[in-house]
Amino acid sequence: MREPALVPRLQPFTSTIFAEMTALAVSTGAVNLGQGFPDTDGPAAMLDAAKDALFGGANQYPPGPGRPELRRAISAHRARYGLEYDPDGEILVTAGATEAIAASLLALTEPGDEVIVIEPYYDSYAASVALAGATRRVVSLVEQDGRFALDTDAVRAAITPKTRAILVNSPHNPTGTVFTRAELTALAGLCVEHDLLVITDEVYEHLVFDDAEHLPLATFPGMRERTVGISSAGKTFNCTGWKIGWVCSTPELVAAVKAAKQFMTFVSGGPLQPAVAYALEHELDWVERLRTSLSGKRDRLAAGLAEAGFAVRPSAGTYFICADVRPLGFTDAAELAWQLPERVGVAAVPVKVFTDHPDEWQHVLRFAFCKRDEVLDEAIQRLHKLST
Repeated sequence: MREPALVPRLQPFTSTIFAEMTALAVSTGAVNLGQGFPDTDGPAAMLDAAKDALFGGANQYPPGPGRPELRRAISAHRARYGLEYDPDGEILVTAGATEAIAASLLALTEPGDEVIVIEPYYDSYAASVALAGATRRVVSLVEQDGRFALDTDAVRAAITPKTRAILVNSPHNPTGTVFTRAELTALAGLCVEHDLLVITDEVYEHLVFDDAEHLPLATFPGMRERTVGISSAGKTFNCTGWKIGWVCSTPELVAAVKAAKQFMTFVSGGPLQPAVAYALEHELDWVERLRTSLSGKRDRLAAGLAEAGFAVRPSAGTYFICADVRPLGFTDAAELAWQLPERVGVAAVPVKVFTDHPDEWQHVLRFAFCKRDEVLDEAIQRLHKLST
């Protein structure tokens, strides 16, 4: 079991890997499988609802906690998991999940606190922990039984008297793993035992495949009162540019997050909020069709990557699949990622940029499969040039 990395707060922040790879893809004409955004729109009726709101006068500041119809829709949506949240006091609408995570960390941690982060991690996590003045303690996923698994023994070892919170992302970006009931039960037990807060990033909650199931941590014994549950509309309804997210928790925790959030964006997305409310209430059948479609796209890209010579890792959810570059004769996936757009015309993201132990992840590339089939086929055809 690896010792958890203890990372100081102060460190330089530069542009994100997504911005860099997308710019490189544009400049070279590469197929962009690096950044996780779909290339098709969400439900037509949702777009019509946004248009109706836009031209119906909903263009000024919405209420601070979010429009009441959206908060009611979020409450009804969480009830599908058996979780009851009062729309008036236990739900806060945010500028996407990224703001929700940052505001939660700013509100609920202080300098001197430690936050456990599971790597590989979405890049905003490290920045948000640092902005809060806290210190991140990093625990790595491990390859086990053909999947990236949560090492709960390592999580236990990372807990210290200074530990305030743990940040949990499942379905997991970038690996595509979905934590099992056994993993989440063990994690919940640690959080209760050590009286930890939990911030859960659940933005891919609907995008799970095969036999995988999304199980919100807040549903486990003793977790509802200590969990800040975060999700958003972007991945669920193919509207990543709308940046409509939300926080669900106790009145006390939501009030604290709101106090931080109001000095960040105050409010956002006024005419988009009624459309997201409509989608949550009426378009989950569309989401089920999206999930089925994405499962097929995952299989399509996985087969193509394997044929091109990569060693493909399993993906049980999200937009992403990871591949080992070593069978192709490469040792550093980051070096290959920078070469790919110019060399074969495809952009991907090296997983090691999402870690504090880059040497252990340097052989892994992340590819996004949330693209039209013809785009995936073109990328696969180009990637075959690596082995010729």
